[in-house]
Amino acid sequence: MNKIKTILVPYDFSPISKRALDYTFDFIGIDKDIKILLAHITHEDNTTSIEAAFQNVKENCKSTFRGAMEWVIRKGSLTEALLEIQKDETIDLIVMGTSGEDDNPGSVVNNTVDLALEIDDCPVLAIPNHEMEFSIKKIALVLGKEKIEDRSVLETLLRISRRFNAKVVVLTIQNEEGIYGYSESDESNENLLEYYLEDFYSHHAFIENLDIVEGVANYVARNDIDMIAVLPRNHAEGDNRSEGLLTKELTMNSVVPVLAID
Repeated sequence: MNKIKTILVPYDFSPISKRALDYTFDFIGIDKDIKILLAHITHEDNTTSIEAAFQNVKENCKSTFRGAMEWVIRKGSLTEALLEIQKDETIDLIVMGTSGEDDNPGSVVNNTVDLALEIDDCPVLAIPNHEMEFSIKKIALVLGKEKIEDRSVLETLLRISRRFNAKVVVLTIQNEEGIYGYSESDESNENLLEYYLEDFYSHHAFIENLDIVEGVANYVARNDIDMIAVLPRNHAEGDNRSEGLLTKELTMNSVVPVLAID
């Protein structure tokens, strides 16, 4: 992703999707070169009322967002429809509202995680459904013991860091016995991060906690982290893709946005 040109926001007119759209407005700011594409997935054949509702959204947002806004209406399952839109429209970032397990029995969270794991070459940013002051100054990249196999995944992180002059802290939760920070994979990752993230790379923090999600949450709260980044597909050979489960749990429980980078 050399530059963010089009942001896809799944939109069903719910407070959750409105929260994601508001976050997108803040993310774009005054940059008129970025277009927002609202995607509505429906099972209805008559879309006249939906078109009218989108026109109202556009009119109501004129004072907030002065860039280009378009919408697309598709039928089918949410994940499959969004995958089709991403391929047809060349989407650079998907911003998707989500809710915690207590707000909704996991369906919205599962849709967000499913999309993050299914989609190729497009990051997904999950926005929690609560009031928050927009800020991207500190990003925590959650990384395990595995070597980063594809350095291109860091491109998204670099672009966002440059855009907001944000520092990136790499966070590893030590949840089992062993030596952390001195393996061949650790050294390879450290060199790659220092080179690829330039001056935006801050440091690598190692925190002991048997519960990875709890360890991440505690670190986020204590260090004023504005965004969590995860690499769902960065798994070792023969791994059972446990990072997919971690992505789901972080998305479900995080109080800050979670960026899943493919």
